Amino acid sequence: MTGIILIMLVSFLFPGVILRTKSIASGRKGPGLLQPVYDIGVLLRKGSVFSNTTGLIFQIAPAVALASIFCSALLIPFADQNSVISFDGDFVFFAYLLALGRFFMIIGALDTGSSFEGMGANREALFSMLLEPAFFILMGTFAMLTGYTSFAEIFRHFYISGNQYMLIYGILGFYLLLQIALIENSRLPVDDPKTHLELTMIHEVMILDHSGFDKALIHIGTYIKFAIYGSLIFNGIVPAKWNIFLQIGLFLSIQAMFAIIIGLTESFRARNKMNKNPKFILTLSFIALLAFVVVLILTDKLI
Repeated sequence: MTGIILIMLVSFLFPGVILRTKSIASGRKGPGLLQPVYDIGVLLRKGSVFSNTTGLIFQIAPAVALASIFCSALLIPFADQNSVISFDGDFVFFAYLLALGRFFMIIGALDTGSSFEGMGANREALFSMLLEPAFFILMGTFAMLTGYTSFAEIFRHFYISGNQYMLIYGILGFYLLLQIALIENSRLPVDDPKTHLELTMIHEVMILDHSGFDKALIHIGTYIKFAIYGSLIFNGIVPAKWNIFLQIGLFLSIQAMFAIIIGLTESFRARNKMNKNPKFILTLSFIALLAFVVVLILTDKLI
């Protein structure tokens, strides 16, 4: 349960760190660290407005998306502790829990009957399809290195398998999970949460019709998803056998560093042209595949 508590705690501080980083980088005073939490509080006190053209799918999509994200957090281990839910091959279940939430958000956008939201849903579906191989190849590589297929066992044995290249794989995992998190949460360089230019909107156009309480659920799900990927990065970098109090400090530090990197990326990096995004996402899969082949060679499993 320690991991879940930390993920929930970090999820509400994470967006504030991003905002503060962007404010400092641009020389502005900017909002406070807890401003996103206050915004969520305002939205939770408001009612939701539904168009006459929308149906049940549109109304339940935010709740289903948040529930799927929270359930996926239950699969993430912390330190040497088992996750709340753990079984062989649970990283596959994790990926498709997140996919379930995204699926409902996509069909919820289509349920509005708006070609504008349909455009965003189409792009969201394409990017998620292109991104899945990178995650599965990365986790398959870790599973082959350790000989285990559950998150808890993979990370528990990641640095005790005796392989001198584990640190390199941990750094590679950090890079890939960082990029996957940016794409999953519709951030730069693939998407920009602050854009309102029709031709370049993706996730933001999908949630234009949501309001009040429902929009708060969507934002909360995004914050938790960031913390989940930060937790995966932490597990891939920090050995599970270290002291628990040291691990808690490192967890908070890595999550803060993760948020600062995102803030700096959004401050100094331009958004990709829309037709460049598929190539950028596929590049992540090729990097993961290259690591997989290297592991096959180093473990003498390549025939």
